[in-house]
Amino acid sequence: MEIPQHVAIILDGNGRWAKKRGMPRNYGHTRGAKNVETICREAWNLGIKYLTVYAFSTENWSRPEDEVNALMKLLRNYMKNCMKTAEKNHMRVRVIGDKSKLAPDIQESIQRLEEFSKDQDGLNFQIAINYGSRDEMLRGMRRMLQDYKEGAFPVEELDERRFESYLDTSDIPSPDLLIRTSGELRLSNYLLWQLAYSELYFTPVPWPDFTKEELVKAIEDYNNRDRRFGRIKEG
Repeated sequence: MEIPQHVAIILDGNGRWAKKRGMPRNYGHTRGAKNVETICREAWNLGIKYLTVYAFSTENWSRPEDEVNALMKLLRNYMKNCMKTAEKNHMRVRVIGDKSKLAPDIQESIQRLEEFSKDQDGLNFQIAINYGSRDEMLRGMRRMLQDYKEGAFPVEELDERRFESYLDTSDIPSPDLLIRTSGELRLSNYLLWQLAYSELYFTPVPWPDFTKEELVKAIEDYNNRDRRFGRIKEG
C-alpha cells in the first residue's frame, strides 16, 4: 500500500459529538485535542512524514465568546503538553496562520515549542491556528509586493515557486491527501493553494471517534483512486 507523504486533516465534529452525548461543546473540543496526539503517533507509525491539522480558523472568532475563550484555554494547555509529546515522539511542530492576532502568551508558547522541536527527526506536525487560506495568500502577497518594490526580484521571475515561498507552508510539500471528518463536504478556506492536486476524502466519523482504522480506510481509498496523469511532484 502506498502511504501518502503528507496528510492534511480538517478536524470537524467535536461539538456535535459532545451534543449527541448530552455534554457541552467544550467537552468535545477537549476530547478532540486528546485524539490529535493519538493520530500523530499512528500517522508516523504508518509512514506518513507530514501531518497538518486545521485547529482554529480565522472564521472561528465569530463563534460564541465563551466557546472561543474555552478554545483559547484549551490551546494554552495543548501548547504546554505538546512540548512533552514532541520530545517523546520526536515530532517537529510548526504553527501556520496569523499568529500575530493571538494573545501574547500563546505566541510565546508557540515560539518556544517551534524552537524546542525544530531539530526533531520524526513526524513533521503542522497546526493551523487562526488560519484561513485566503488570509494566508493575502499576507504572502503583501510581503511579496513589498520585496518587489524594494528590488528583490524582477517581475519576470514571479512564478508559482516564488509565490509559494511567501506562504506559511513555504518549506512543506503539498498534501497528497486531505481528510475531513464528520460528513461535511467542503474545504472551508483550508490550504486552497496547496490542495490543488490533492486527493480528497470525506468521512461521516466525527473527529473524537477518528481512529487508526479510519486513517487506514482513508489511505486505502487514496490508493484506489485513478490518478492517470500522476501527481505533481515536489522538486
